[in-house]
Amino acid sequence: MSEIHGYATWGVLICALPTLLYLLLVAAPYGRHARAGWGPMIGPRAGWILMESPAVLAFAGVFVTGANAGDVAPLVLLVAWQAHYVYRTFVFPFRLRGGRPMPLVIALSGLGFNVVNAYINAAWVANLGDYPASWLLDPRFGAGLAIFAAGLAVNHHADAVLLALRKPGESRYKIPRGGLYRWVSCPNYLGEMMEWLGWAVMTWSLPGLAFFAFTVANLLPRALAHHRWYRAQFADYPPERRAVLPGLL
Repeated sequence: MSEIHGYATWGVLICALPTLLYLLLVAAPYGRHARAGWGPMIGPRAGWILMESPAVLAFAGVFVTGANAGDVAPLVLLVAWQAHYVYRTFVFPFRLRGGRPMPLVIALSGLGFNVVNAYINAAWVANLGDYPASWLLDPRFGAGLAIFAAGLAVNHHADAVLLALRKPGESRYKIPRGGLYRWVSCPNYLGEMMEWLGWAVMTWSLPGLAFFAFTVANLLPRALAHHRWYRAQFADYPPERRAVLPGLL
């Protein structure tokens, strides 16, 4: 198991760089960047649930088979992981108003990544890693949990602002305002990157680092694409905003 786990972990980490380079050139074709030529389509709610559900179900399935699954520190890590993904999979899609169909190939590629990523992280936390109860008092765990919690709060607030922009039946895009939208176009992506940076720190693991690297590779180019789109669509778009990092990027 450890050999397969190692190959899978390094595979995720190594794939982060080409993914980043590709997505800097080609915006993933869903949401506001949707376009023809990507094959069969699926509804946005179904697409989100399809691609995100392995992060909940596969993680839980691998976790419960681990030798350390009943220990307190792995259980705390399980709760942190599921705090993000239960919302993202089974709550967020039903809060969407409007939304464009998603290419099935995008949903399936997300599903495939989430299966592998859930496996490498759950297997590490519950079986291959070393997380005694004393780990909860380790400064790395405390710092990582603080970053994770802050990112989760940023992510949820940014989602709430976006979801409130549209009244029932509306589908047009508007300029989001309030909170971190004062400084960046995509605080939702900033929050998610913070979450998985926090996860990498509080697990202090190669699987956590691989996940964080792949998250940046996926979300940083999308934030840049969103920022360009906003500037092209709205003549009054706030000029002081950056894409994802206040004052920097």
